[in-house]
Amino acid sequence: MQIYLPIAEVSVNAFLLLGLGGLVGVLSGMFGVGGGFLMTPLLFFIGVSPAVAVATGAAQIVAASFSGLLAHLRKKTVDLRMGTVLLVGGLLGAGAGVFVFNYLKSLGQVDLLVTLCYVVFLGVIGAMMLIESLRAIRRARKGGPLPKRKKHNWVHGLPMKMRFRTSGLYISVIPPLIVGVAVGVLAAIMGVGGGFIMVPAMIYLLGMPTKVVVGTSLFQIIFVTGFTTLLHATTNFTVDIALAVMLLVGGVIGAQFGTQIGMRMKAEQLRVLLALMVLIVCSKLALDLLIEPSELYSITAVGGG
Repeated sequence: MQIYLPIAEVSVNAFLLLGLGGLVGVLSGMFGVGGGFLMTPLLFFIGVSPAVAVATGAAQIVAASFSGLLAHLRKKTVDLRMGTVLLVGGLLGAGAGVFVFNYLKSLGQVDLLVTLCYVVFLGVIGAMMLIESLRAIRRARKGGPLPKRKKHNWVHGLPMKMRFRTSGLYISVIPPLIVGVAVGVLAAIMGVGGGFIMVPAMIYLLGMPTKVVVGTSLFQIIFVTGFTTLLHATTNFTVDIALAVMLLVGGVIGAQFGTQIGMRMKAEQLRVLLALMVLIVCSKLALDLLIEPSELYSITAVGGG
């Protein structure tokens, strides 16, 4: 069943869109990521332009993340105070990111920028997560105790400290704010929730326990991606409502299943799976940049005329 997407200006199978939304929803519930790192490239692959994919992908992330957050709130695995600090930084970053996105779009370079950002960020983060997770699994199989995360590092020496009771932390608000700003910029430019950056940062930089990281990440992602979607819709007019609705329906359903799956798996196993998915998507995008396209030239209107 084909449906026409008016903003994206392509016809796509409706069941394919529902399936993509469901897949990303499962990832959202399992890993605490919005799923945009996978959804946006997948939309590229089915013919949606990067500008529309980024803006509409952010809209889909909101619903998928909200569905997953509800499940974590019921289990009381969300640090609302930490999430709020991350959110403040995220909103500032999202505003700056949309400004950069609009400027590059006016120059006609936004498609290349988005793809290059995906290749670089996914490659680096995926490799780091995979190496660390495999080491953790290897240590566990040897039967030795897993090394405890350092209770004190350079983060604890910074000023403006705040107590985060749910996470059991007493640290400066500066690192969470910086993480939030970085995630906000990525959300605006790449159409991602930023969970693939935020989850490792919350675990290894801030020292948060894994059990509260996923829910807290989803809390921040919802508001930042919602704000990003609003900015893109009002400044770029690149949010395709028909596409977003199809992805939302699949995403909300998938997130509930993903949360249940995630609760039954070990944290190290989850990180290995996430790292592998990140690297697979990165490889496909890199190949598309290197392989000569079937159509070397395209015709576009200049100056909107």
